[in-house]
Amino acid sequence: MSKSERRQRTALLGSVRCYPEEKEQIQASAKAAGISTGEFLRRSALGRRIVAKGDTKQMNEILKLGGLQKHLYSEMQKQGMMTAELSKQFADTLAALQKTLMKFRAESLNNTED
Repeated sequence: MSKSERRQRTALLGSVRCYPEEKEQIQASAKAAGISTGEFLRRSALGRRIVAKGDTKQMNEILKLGGLQKHLYSEMQKQGMMTAELSKQFADTLAALQKTLMKFRAESLNNTED
């Protein structure tokens, strides 16, 4: 499809009245998602997926923590410093990280796709 054939968003819906607090909340939500206010309202009205950038950053940090924990566990095993108690603590921490990551994934799956 060429650029001239591409669908363009040219229709306007007119003004939407709301309280100043609602306007601030909508704008803050759009900013958190990294999209324009109009795009946020369009996605909300059409039931489309809205993922806040903070969620993606948090997921990446959780994955990074899991990788660092795995590296630390391997290094401690190589050096013979791993005890049964430490091994259990590592396992508990890994389970908590996995649970948190699964929660993020479940929340993102509950949103509808575009």
